[in-house]
Amino acid sequence: MRILRRLLAIAVALVIAITLASILYNAATSDPNVPVQQLWHGKFIDGTAYREWGSHGPPVVLLGGFLEPTFVWQDVAPLLALGFRVYALDLDGFGYSERRGPWTVAHWGDQVGQFVHALHLGRPIVVGHSLGAAIAVEEARRGVASRIVLLDGDALKSGGPPRWVRVALTHSPFFTSAYRLLVGSDWAVRKILANAYGPNHPTLDAKEIHRWTDQLRAKDARQALQGIGENGIPGFTSAQLRRVHVPTLVLWGAHDSVDSESAGRQSARDLRAPFVVLPNAGHLSMLSDASRIAVALAHFR
Repeated sequence: MRILRRLLAIAVALVIAITLASILYNAATSDPNVPVQQLWHGKFIDGTAYREWGSHGPPVVLLGGFLEPTFVWQDVAPLLALGFRVYALDLDGFGYSERRGPWTVAHWGDQVGQFVHALHLGRPIVVGHSLGAAIAVEEARRGVASRIVLLDGDALKSGGPPRWVRVALTHSPFFTSAYRLLVGSDWAVRKILANAYGPNHPTLDAKEIHRWTDQLRAKDARQALQGIGENGIPGFTSAQLRRVHVPTLVLWGAHDSVDSESAGRQSARDLRAPFVVLPNAGHLSMLSDASRIAVALAHFR
């Protein structure tokens, strides 16, 4: 019993010490908070950063997932542009769009719908990767999308911990410390990217890592991630997916170790959609198997 009390006292002392260290680190550092206009010199429309390719054909809107700027479509989009007008945008909270919130399915749905309306795209095909798959489904539910493609995303809402736990974690000093360390930690980002890319990944040198972490210097980037963490993984129930009635295609990297293939297959069944495996791809399939994705989308008319 005495040993147990001693171990508990040591554990409490460690927690207190780590908490104090985190508070001191946060007091000595600050978020970069660089205006997005200084980080992204491309196109904006109502605070949304975007890129476009192609001059003819039906419109396609590409949505990235968690912390995925528009460059993730750099290989797929030019191939699609041979027969489509292609647009990729940064969802609020990621990339270089202005951080506005509240970072929910409804908010992201509004953002994409307003983008489509502003550019007079009619009812485009909407492609959503990972987290973006849920937003593609939302556009279908709203009648914005004529067709949708789920790429390495099942569009299902994850239960996760209760909201009060998520709020406590995201507003603790540890969250701020972790965020600021991540901005400058090549080692941690390299591990995350290696897992996301899968076996076929580029050289994860300083330049490649900076491509991904530069967005974390954007104004209010930490606050956006806190809001996203509070709200949890966006998505729908299987019953809600079964009520979606637009043509749908589900594409999945064979080496995806981030999202479950079985969940993707279940969503495909719920959406009455073909399920296509991309043999050379991990989770970031658009960067490792672009040609197969482009061919699949070109035939999805």
